[in-house]
Amino acid sequence: MRSTRAFQPSAALKTEGVNAPSDTAHVTNAFSLPEREAVYRAIYERRDMRHFSGGTVADDLLQRLLSAAHHAPSVGFMQPWRFIRVRSQALRESLHALAEQERVLTAQALGARQDEFMTLKVQGVLDAAELLVVALPPGREAHVFGRRTLPEMDLASAACAIQNLWLAARAEGLGMGWVSIFCPVKLAELLKMPEGSKPIALLCLGPVHAFYDQPMLQAEKWARRAALSDLVFDDCWGQLAAPAAGDIPQGQGAGA
Repeated sequence: MRSTRAFQPSAALKTEGVNAPSDTAHVTNAFSLPEREAVYRAIYERRDMRHFSGGTVADDLLQRLLSAAHHAPSVGFMQPWRFIRVRSQALRESLHALAEQERVLTAQALGARQDEFMTLKVQGVLDAAELLVVALPPGREAHVFGRRTLPEMDLASAACAIQNLWLAARAEGLGMGWVSIFCPVKLAELLKMPEGSKPIALLCLGPVHAFYDQPMLQAEKWARRAALSDLVFDDCWGQLAAPAAGDIPQGQGAGA
């Protein structure tokens, strides 16, 4: 389940059913081939990690990762992300207890898959070198640009920041896991967050022994990756796109 193999960008992309980057020196503004391969490598090797090896994250590295997150796109340039670094061990244990409470409730709601779900742990909240809480700030209603009809774009923007951090962490050799199994009201109370703010993620960040060679939930047979050709339409919903760009085989590729 954990990969120690050297990554070959071209081979990995062919496995996905798409063409690998090629020499595009003639294309204005394109990155060099090694740079583009590195970008795709980070995307395809990113994993939602649940197993951490302790250790530490240097302060300058953490600042670099947070800066990457802060350079994410956001609707109306509202930058709706706030990060709380959890330094207190007692607070970390309280956050883990909240996640455990919700894990049990989620399992009960899953019915037939309850026992299967309970094998999936949130131990990273305790074991990861760093624990970050990502939250939406209060006063978001003042930002109308791009949100008048889609107010949830604040959450979408914050998710972009998390993805930036995730990819940068993978490039730096650090694992990251996004835990969303918690009661946001209880978590906000625990962190003394202002009214109108909302926590959206517990991010477990730190060294890992190895990265999974496929998404953990796929390896655990919880779900499989859909074929890209089933998800891309031409002109209207359900009209499958022409297969010119290739197809991602069922169950292949990077993911959570």
